[in-house]
Amino acid sequence: MVHTSLDVVDEKISTMGKALVDQRELYLGLLYPTEDYKVYGYVTNSKVKFVMVVDSSNTALRDNEIRSMFRKLHNSYTDVMCNPFYNPGDRIQSRAFDSMVTSMMIQVC
Repeated sequence: MVHTSLDVVDEKISTMGKALVDQRELYLGLLYPTEDYKVYGYVTNSKVKFVMVVDSSNTALRDNEIRSMFRKLHNSYTDVMCNPFYNPGDRIQSRAFDSMVTSMMIQVC
């Protein structure tokens, strides 16, 4: 399911082309709905892709809330990448990043 969603992300990026960069709209919205799950996507300016899988039965989550969650995730990811002691490509071992992701997961459940 996630691999299929990544194909949809690539497709959306290629169709949007320069409009994606000009609008600075990084949130791609609903990528791949199934009976059990909804998959949402987000891509950064540096082409890092974030995918979020949410239970379809969770009707409390709205599009604006998911967009906000992706922005928080992107900001935390940027903080990790800006750390001079982090080597790109290594596993992220940041307590702040882990706690932010954990709090987002608790909020969704």
